[in-house]
Amino acid sequence: MSRQLTLDLGTPPPSTFDNFFAGANAELVTRLRGLDAALAAGPVADRTFYVWGETGSGRTHLLEALVHDAPPGHARYAGPQSSLAAFAFDPTVALYAVDDCDRLSGAQQIALFNLVNEVRAHPTSALVVAGNAAPMGLDVREDLRTRMGWGLVFHVAPLADEGKAAVLKRAARERGINLADDVPAYLLTHFRRDMPSLMALLDALDRFSLEQKRAVTLPLLRTMLASPDNADNPRRAALQASSSASSKIVPHG
Repeated sequence: MSRQLTLDLGTPPPSTFDNFFAGANAELVTRLRGLDAALAAGPVADRTFYVWGETGSGRTHLLEALVHDAPPGHARYAGPQSSLAAFAFDPTVALYAVDDCDRLSGAQQIALFNLVNEVRAHPTSALVVAGNAAPMGLDVREDLRTRMGWGLVFHVAPLADEGKAAVLKRAARERGINLADDVPAYLLTHFRRDMPSLMALLDALDRFSLEQKRAVTLPLLRTMLASPDNADNPRRAALQASSSASSKIVPHG
């Protein structure tokens, strides 16, 4: 049985390399984290990256971290919601991060194609593009698909359950939460398993524990999910969850 669970998700913390659990993606994180400094020291042999993974794997987090950690004006983020101007090359911008290339419009794909060529022609700039499939499987223009495979290609390996539990526990410690050991296991068994959804539940549970002045335990989690207040506040965003203890959600990434 499934139901709609509405939670006050609030403002999430910024995506940084520090709060990304690298796991099997350590090489990718290391390369991206040092990319701006490497460009400044120059020259850099590998300046175009294509990063792919399923929804919730963390590829958007990595692109946002790349921009967040760069000095002001050094990096630019663009995606399907961006104007064409966001894809225009600017010699003062060192890092370009383009998300969800598989969802770009035809005009945006042409603009990205031109940006790839411009970056390759300017050794003081770099480009990181993210998508939902390996280059040959991308549903984009043929010339753009080819260029996505020209540089370094990384698959963002999803976290195993142990890694996801570790992320939840670390995030809890950063928030000053004493998280009971059985809470991460319960969340991984009964709810959406992608990290954005799990982190949203943790944030909601943190706020609920403060309201109730109770420790974060499995009984508190069940109380929060059963609370009618979760459906009454119009400012609260919807998050799909399963309330069945006998069925396991198919992983979403």
